[in-house]
Amino acid sequence: MTTLVCTSASKAAGPAAQTLPYPSFSSYVRARQPVLLRTARSLTGNPSDAEDLLQTALAKTYVAWERIEDHRALDGYVRRALLNTRTSQWRKRKVDEFACEELPEPDPVPGGDDPAEQQALRDAMWRAIMRLPARQRAMVVLRYYEDLSEVQTAQVLGVSVGTVKSAVSRALGKLREDAELGLVRQ
Repeated sequence: MTTLVCTSASKAAGPAAQTLPYPSFSSYVRARQPVLLRTARSLTGNPSDAEDLLQTALAKTYVAWERIEDHRALDGYVRRALLNTRTSQWRKRKVDEFACEELPEPDPVPGGDDPAEQQALRDAMWRAIMRLPARQRAMVVLRYYEDLSEVQTAQVLGVSVGTVKSAVSRALGKLREDAELGLVRQ
């Protein structure tokens, strides 16, 4: 059984919002959410993570609502829940980076970041593909641009898998030898 915690969801629910066991909790969240969200943002640095953190802290507060004796100290309680939750998240995070002597990234290709050069290469590639015979062109497009397997390409075109393999191999050979593509790649 889940209970609504988000005040905007409880507003959208209409009459069901009247059945919340703790109406004072809803009014507290409505009144203090901007301040608490600022606190969560200061702990995370990311607005999306801050919203998740606040939601988790409010869920913990909701569960403990009956046990909180002094409702004037709610901000302190929620802030402590924010801090404890963030600390737990930080402790659980997995470190995927390891120090090493050699960088794992390959050296950047000169001119590889220039959008004009990338567009020129794409245009040259499409012109080269358009120069292929229709059957080879169809197989190359299905195989590499539509990302179909050899079996799927054979089924779409109604040919054998061996025909697809040999035609694609011949087409790739023609593309490797294409003079225009050779000029653009250099």
